[in-house]
Amino acid sequence: MPELVVTALLAPSRLTLKLLRAFMWSLVFSAALVAAAVYGCIALTHVMCRPRRGFCGRPRHNPPVCLSDPTLGEHCFLILRSSGLRLHYVSAGRGKGPLMLFLHGFPENWFSWRYQLREFQSRFHVVAVDLRGYGSSDAPKDVDCYTMDLLMADIQDVILGLGYSKCILVAHDWGALLAWNFSIYYPSLVERMVVVSAPPMSVYQDYSLHHIGQFFRSNYMFLFQLPWLPEKLLSMSDFQILKTTLTHRKSGIPQLTPSELEAFLYDFSQPGGLTGPLNYYRNIFRTFPLEPQELATPTLLLWGKKDPYFEQGLVEAISSRFVPGRLEAHILPGMGHWIPQTNPVEMHQYMWAFLQDLLD
Repeated sequence: MPELVVTALLAPSRLTLKLLRAFMWSLVFSAALVAAAVYGCIALTHVMCRPRRGFCGRPRHNPPVCLSDPTLGEHCFLILRSSGLRLHYVSAGRGKGPLMLFLHGFPENWFSWRYQLREFQSRFHVVAVDLRGYGSSDAPKDVDCYTMDLLMADIQDVILGLGYSKCILVAHDWGALLAWNFSIYYPSLVERMVVVSAPPMSVYQDYSLHHIGQFFRSNYMFLFQLPWLPEKLLSMSDFQILKTTLTHRKSGIPQLTPSELEAFLYDFSQPGGLTGPLNYYRNIFRTFPLEPQELATPTLLLWGKKDPYFEQGLVEAISSRFVPGRLEAHILPGMGHWIPQTNPVEMHQYMWAFLQDLLD
């Protein structure tokens, strides 16, 4: 068929897709402006309640001692083959078993896996990375440096760069979004997955279109689409919004010590420390609409019944995309979003049972 004819036949579909994307972006930026007004009021309230903290985040010049705790492992760096970026990671238990690779979420870093690093280093080679843009890893400033393809290439480079051909991928929040995609496009590199508190993006997209309440739970994502303003609002009153997110009595990690809180705030207080992490969110809507994807990697899914950011109904939506027999899902009563830090004992019990056959 002549190329001109093919182009003509495809023109209506291409135009429809462009109009759909234009409409979607108009909604996204409208929601972003509303979210900016709401979070702006919250940030200003924090400043008025704590005027001595001012409008900026206090720079931290020295990392807290807990970040150098030797029981968590050795601090290392790896140059990624695909991008040339330098990624920081903490490693323990080399030579004691399969590679167990941990991917953190926002607003966190490698330290969010401190309980799991201690627990599993006796039987696995445990590695917790600072994803690109976080902590001591390189943090390119361009939004285009945080596309899903580049982030998945980082994970591939870490696995192969550490000398392995496959791994057990353990992921939470944003790390889980990466892990879901990675298991689809690089299935040979993932032997098992443990996913906590986050759905695949295609499932999230379809579910949210039918459950408007999920959009309200994820309202912060719209704020993060804007340039520079989110960084400013999050840093006001010495990062009070982030502090509240992490330590809130009901929705945060209430047992977080002041030193452990500083382990997260230290990185964000560095120049440009928030821009890389927020650039992950600025790429979320660029691939809309997403096609449904079949999930086949043997996966343990842990979900807090009281998660304030993701509805419980997403678990059933995830299950519907799985090859039968490949998903073991648990909705955990009384638990929220930060299960690796708030309920490590329960999480470890599920993980040991799920991975036992690999150790026999």
